Amino acid sequence: MEPIQSSLKKWMNSRTDFQKRLKNIKQSVLNDPEVQQLMKDYPSLTKEAVENQLIKFYEYQTQSKACEKCPSREECINILPGYTPEVTVDGTELKLLYNVCPREQRLEQQRKQQSLIRSLHIPRETLEATLDRLDVEDPDRGEAVMQTVRYLESIGDELPSKGLYYCGPFGVGKTYFLGVIANELSKKQIASMVIYMPEFVREIKASIKDDSMNDKIEAFKTTPVLMLDDIGAESQSAWFRDEVLGSILQYRMMERLPTFFTSNYKLDELEKIFMTSSRGDVEQVKAKRITERIRQLSEAVPVYGKNRRG
Repeated sequence: MEPIQSSLKKWMNSRTDFQKRLKNIKQSVLNDPEVQQLMKDYPSLTKEAVENQLIKFYEYQTQSKACEKCPSREECINILPGYTPEVTVDGTELKLLYNVCPREQRLEQQRKQQSLIRSLHIPRETLEATLDRLDVEDPDRGEAVMQTVRYLESIGDELPSKGLYYCGPFGVGKTYFLGVIANELSKKQIASMVIYMPEFVREIKASIKDDSMNDKIEAFKTTPVLMLDDIGAESQSAWFRDEVLGSILQYRMMERLPTFFTSNYKLDELEKIFMTSSRGDVEQVKAKRITERIRQLSEAVPVYGKNRRG
């Protein structure tokens, strides 16, 4: 008998606790200024009507209406995180609708913008780059900052047909400029693709095995804005230079699609890099063809300053 009596006692205690909690909730709801205002605005919401819908009123009372009770979007206290309750009254019935809160709206906008930026092996820091975090204090970067801002200000209903070719020493922040432009374009609902060239070369080689090469090349050709980071950093075969990179740049030049580049080399230096294939063959005409396409697609922007990776 002892186990049964013990269980019964625990149940009675828990029932007493439950009744006590229920009474506290009822009092909290009825004393809540927002609930009292509702009862004032809607005379049909009598005390009895509120008590009959106590759970619903408690749900409304305890939630954050304008993010005021939530430290951040990630710490939202509401039943549906990122959504705030809105009250409608039909007779004696309280109805709750849930609307997206301002913080969730901003987060959704950020997600949408980020989805417009596709990348291939680009650091997260670059993809989160913003215009207001550009180092404008360094006088060596003044020209690059000015040309970047000028480009962004020139964007109207149509994109300028030319991008920018950022060239300068290792580690001065050339890639960061690409991230800034990609993010500013995403705010205008313009999609871009940012590609780290050495990985791009390896990706194309690997895609030969699974027959996805043509689809990838087509995507690089047709994306509204293409950004090739660190061009000239990878030893390339004559086939990649002419059939892959050459065809992509030719298509974009003909379709007037803006293309951006970063490189450690000025264009005349890059031409010498492209002149010698990975097999050691020297092909000046084909190398010049590539760099001429780059000139048609972009304006050179020198980037100098301190090494930011050191």
